[in-house]
Amino acid sequence: MNRKAHDLGLADTQFFDSTGLNPRNVSSARDLAKMVAASASYPLIREFSTTRDGYFAVNGRMVHFNNTNALVSNPEWEIGLQKTGFTNEAGKCLVMQAWMNQKPVVIVLLDSWGRLTRIGDANRIRRWVEQVAQQGARQG
Repeated sequence: MNRKAHDLGLADTQFFDSTGLNPRNVSSARDLAKMVAASASYPLIREFSTTRDGYFAVNGRMVHFNNTNALVSNPEWEIGLQKTGFTNEAGKCLVMQAWMNQKPVVIVLLDSWGRLTRIGDANRIRRWVEQVAQQGARQG
Protein backbone atom coordinates (compact mmCIF):
# COMPACT_ATOMS: atom_id res chain seq x y z
CA MET A 1 0.00 0.00 0.00
CA ASN A 2 2.83 2.39 0.80
CA ARG A 3 4.50 1.57 -2.52
CA LYS A 4 1.26 2.31 -4.40
CA ALA A 5 0.81 5.56 -2.43
CA HIS A 6 4.34 6.58 -3.43
CA ASP A 7 3.66 5.67 -7.08
CA LEU A 8 0.55 7.90 -7.01
CA GLY A 9 2.56 10.80 -5.61
CA LEU A 10 0.85 10.76 -2.22
CA ALA A 11 3.50 12.61 -0.25
CA ASP A 12 1.50 12.92 2.99
CA THR A 13 0.20 9.34 3.19
CA GLN A 14 1.58 6.43 5.17
CA PHE A 15 -0.07 3.13 6.05
CA PHE A 16 0.73 0.92 9.03
CA ASP A 17 -2.09 -1.58 8.47
CA SER A 18 -4.74 -2.30 5.85
CA THR A 19 -7.83 -1.94 8.07
CA GLY A 20 -7.76 1.83 8.12
CA LEU A 21 -8.21 1.74 11.88
CA ASN A 22 -4.62 2.19 13.00
CA PRO A 23 -4.18 5.78 14.27
CA ARG A 24 -0.73 5.84 12.66
CA ASN A 25 -2.33 5.58 9.20
CA VAL A 26 -2.23 9.18 7.96
CA SER A 27 -3.05 11.15 4.85
CA SER A 28 -3.94 14.67 3.77
CA ALA A 29 -7.05 15.93 2.04
CA ARG A 30 -4.97 16.51 -1.12
CA ASP A 31 -3.66 12.93 -1.06
CA LEU A 32 -7.13 11.52 -0.40
CA ALA A 33 -8.46 13.42 -3.43
CA LYS A 34 -5.67 11.92 -5.56
CA MET A 35 -6.45 8.47 -4.15
CA VAL A 36 -10.16 8.81 -4.98
CA ALA A 37 -9.38 9.95 -8.52
CA ALA A 38 -7.00 7.01 -9.04
CA SER A 39 -9.43 4.50 -7.48
CA ALA A 40 -12.22 5.64 -9.80
CA SER A 41 -10.40 3.93 -12.68
CA TYR A 42 -11.06 0.50 -11.10
CA PRO A 43 -14.55 -0.81 -11.99
CA LEU A 44 -14.66 -3.28 -9.08
CA ILE A 45 -13.85 -0.58 -6.51
CA ARG A 46 -16.52 1.68 -8.02
CA GLU A 47 -19.07 -1.15 -7.95
CA PHE A 48 -18.37 -2.31 -4.40
CA SER A 49 -18.20 1.19 -2.96
CA THR A 50 -21.54 2.22 -4.46
CA THR A 51 -23.52 -0.99 -3.89
CA ARG A 52 -26.39 -0.21 -1.51
CA ASP A 53 -26.51 -3.60 0.17
CA GLY A 54 -26.05 -7.28 -0.52
CA TYR A 55 -24.94 -10.65 0.72
CA PHE A 56 -21.40 -11.88 0.32
CA ALA A 57 -19.78 -15.22 1.14
CA VAL A 58 -17.13 -14.81 3.84
CA ASN A 59 -15.41 -17.98 5.05
CA GLY A 60 -18.33 -20.08 3.82
CA ARG A 61 -20.99 -17.92 5.52
CA MET A 62 -23.30 -15.41 3.91
CA VAL A 63 -22.79 -11.98 5.47
CA HIS A 64 -25.15 -9.06 4.89
CA PHE A 65 -23.53 -5.77 3.86
CA ASN A 66 -25.28 -2.40 4.11
CA ASN A 67 -23.69 0.77 2.76
CA THR A 68 -23.62 3.47 5.46
CA ASN A 69 -23.54 6.36 2.97
CA ALA A 70 -27.15 7.50 2.51
CA LEU A 71 -26.17 9.36 -0.67
CA VAL A 72 -25.67 6.02 -2.45
CA SER A 73 -29.44 5.42 -2.20
CA ASN A 74 -30.36 8.97 -3.23
CA PRO A 75 -31.45 9.09 -6.90
CA GLU A 76 -30.39 12.76 -7.13
CA TRP A 77 -26.74 11.72 -6.78
CA GLU A 78 -24.63 10.02 -9.43
CA ILE A 79 -21.80 8.64 -7.32
CA GLY A 80 -18.95 6.93 -9.10
CA LEU A 81 -17.01 5.94 -5.99
CA GLN A 82 -17.28 6.63 -2.26
CA LYS A 83 -15.92 5.64 1.13
CA THR A 84 -17.07 6.64 4.56
CA GLY A 85 -14.81 6.22 7.54
CA PHE A 86 -14.39 6.89 11.23
CA THR A 87 -11.61 6.80 13.77
CA ASN A 88 -11.38 8.76 17.02
CA GLU A 89 -8.40 10.62 15.60
CA ALA A 90 -9.90 11.51 12.19
CA GLY A 91 -13.57 11.79 13.12
CA LYS A 92 -16.33 11.00 10.64
CA CYS A 93 -15.03 11.25 7.07
CA LEU A 94 -16.33 10.89 3.55
CA VAL A 95 -14.47 10.81 0.26
CA MET A 96 -16.20 10.40 -3.06
CA GLN A 97 -16.22 11.03 -6.76
CA ALA A 98 -19.60 12.14 -8.06
CA TRP A 99 -20.85 13.56 -11.33
CA MET A 100 -22.03 17.17 -11.20
CA ASN A 101 -22.90 19.13 -14.33
CA GLN A 102 -21.62 16.24 -16.49
CA LYS A 103 -18.17 16.40 -14.84
CA PRO A 104 -16.50 14.20 -12.22
CA VAL A 105 -16.00 16.05 -8.94
CA VAL A 106 -13.96 14.70 -6.02
CA ILE A 107 -15.16 15.63 -2.54
CA VAL A 108 -13.12 15.06 0.63
CA LEU A 109 -14.84 15.75 3.97
CA LEU A 110 -12.82 15.21 7.14
CA ASP A 111 -13.74 15.31 10.84
CA SER A 112 -17.46 15.98 10.47
CA TRP A 113 -19.20 16.77 13.73
CA GLY A 114 -22.46 14.86 13.74
CA ARG A 115 -23.63 11.54 12.41
CA LEU A 116 -25.22 13.14 9.33
CA THR A 117 -23.02 16.24 8.98
CA ARG A 118 -20.86 14.79 6.20
CA ILE A 119 -24.01 13.93 4.20
CA GLY A 120 -25.41 17.43 4.73
CA ASP A 121 -22.06 18.98 3.79
CA ALA A 122 -21.92 16.93 0.58
CA ASN A 123 -25.45 18.08 -0.31
CA ARG A 124 -24.49 21.71 0.35
CA ILE A 125 -21.39 21.36 -1.86
CA ARG A 126 -23.50 19.87 -4.64
CA ARG A 127 -26.04 22.69 -4.46
CA TRP A 128 -23.21 25.25 -4.51
CA VAL A 129 -21.55 23.63 -7.57
CA GLU A 130 -24.90 23.56 -9.39
CA GLN A 131 -25.61 27.19 -8.46
CA VAL A 132 -22.20 28.38 -9.70
CA ALA A 133 -22.70 26.45 -12.96
CA GLN A 134 -26.13 28.06 -13.48
CA GLN A 135 -24.72 31.55 -12.83
CA GLY A 136 -21.91 30.87 -15.30
CA ALA A 137 -24.38 29.68 -17.93
CA ARG A 138 -26.47 32.86 -17.52
CA GLN A 139 -23.39 35.07 -17.82
CA GLY A 140 -21.76 33.11 -20.63
